[in-house]
Amino acid sequence: MSTVSRVLSGHPDVSPATRERVQELIRLRQFSPNNNAQRLKQQESKTVGIIVKGTSNALFADLIERLQTLIERASHAAAVVYLDEEGDEIQAALQFCREAHPRGLFFLGSNREAFLKRFSAIESPSVLLTTSAKGLPFPNLSSVCADDAAAAEAAAEHLLENGHRHIAVIGGSPAQSDASRERLAGCREAFSRRGLAFEELCRYETARFSLESAHDAMGRLLDGFPALTAVLCMSDLMAIGAIRAVFDRGLRAPEDVSVTGFDGIELSRFCVPRLTTVRQDTDRLAERGVALLIGMMEGSCGASHETIPFSLIRGESVLPLTAYKE
Repeated sequence: MSTVSRVLSGHPDVSPATRERVQELIRLRQFSPNNNAQRLKQQESKTVGIIVKGTSNALFADLIERLQTLIERASHAAAVVYLDEEGDEIQAALQFCREAHPRGLFFLGSNREAFLKRFSAIESPSVLLTTSAKGLPFPNLSSVCADDAAAAEAAAEHLLENGHRHIAVIGGSPAQSDASRERLAGCREAFSRRGLAFEELCRYETARFSLESAHDAMGRLLDGFPALTAVLCMSDLMAIGAIRAVFDRGLRAPEDVSVTGFDGIELSRFCVPRLTTVRQDTDRLAERGVALLIGMMEGSCGASHETIPFSLIRGESVLPLTAYKE
């Protein structure tokens, strides 16, 4: 029974020969899943799963806390599943569905390409948070996010307005992170609007979304990009790690290197210098996400995709450039 179930759900943990045997029997018997039975089985559970890609993301930590509170207020139980930044969120969700039979799922830090290829195996109502699912062909998948490209463009524009031209960017792998890819595109757009060549003036350094990894990335930039005067980091934790690296080299932020963050987590208001950052409204993200998921679970609404506003917070970590470093 369990083997047949894995074949029907598209689970990869079945040998090709066994999969073919099961599929042949399905064709011979003209079997089709009983959707009503599946729906009743889902309704037996009050669990809502939260699949989190990345263990060091401070924005996600804030979001998870808010989601858990709202889910419990709606008389459901929240269960959190963590995986590495490079982990397979669809595989983790499928495993969780087999074990917990959740009423619904949240995904944090997801990759659209992975969803496009494999999400069809998941039947539970689901919501992507911080990543847009708009355009994906799944009637059980909604999303709530900020406009990452526009937000990064605003942060880059702020650096350009302050006279900076040699700007480094520290972010995740654009091939694996939709947010990193969109934010990089926003940075390029800010340069393009001013007629500046991003490839000639800037450098992109890949890092994990953690303090230590960003610290190491900033060290590489200081060694290999001596002209830089500013750094745009794709998370606040990255920015704090980068600032520490600047001071470890005997330099100062923002006097020698201006730094911007991204997310607007609480810590950004209390570090020294106080971060200039792009704030995402985690309250709004969580509230709209839970409202959409409950509506889908209750059958009162279908898939919906919402974009929430962001705001640029001007802190103390950016100064105008009075003389270019050549």
